[in-house]
Amino acid sequence: MIDALLAGVTVLATLLQSIAMITITDKGAEKVREFFAGQSAHVSAAGLRVGVKGGGCSGFQYELAFDEQRETDAVFEDHGLKLLADRQSLPYVAGSVIDYEESLQGAGFRVNNPNVVAACGCGSSFRVAEEEQVSAV
Repeated sequence: MIDALLAGVTVLATLLQSIAMITITDKGAEKVREFFAGQSAHVSAAGLRVGVKGGGCSGFQYELAFDEQRETDAVFEDHGLKLLADRQSLPYVAGSVIDYEESLQGAGFRVNNPNVVAACGCGSSFRVAEEEQVSAV
């Protein structure tokens, strides 16, 4: 009985970790490595920080930065890179995939976030379901 319970807890913990994970595409990882090479930074010492801050017409804006790992960060590794998120931002970016896109409007990193329920027309800010529920009260 206890073995079955422990197995269930292990499966649940693995599922929760995979849901909260932040990942990066091949193209995104390539661009991060190019940046680190240009800055003579070592990939194992730094990572791409994925965060949010309040602002914009939809409520939140992404903050992407190359940064060193902090003690309180959630750290995800993908394509040999560290993806860093502070504990306050993690609920808003959990499950996101970081990509790098080139288009007629320009080039840059893009966050494909499954938590977004609305975004502004220019794509620079977003709203998540939890915020929408709070706003309705």
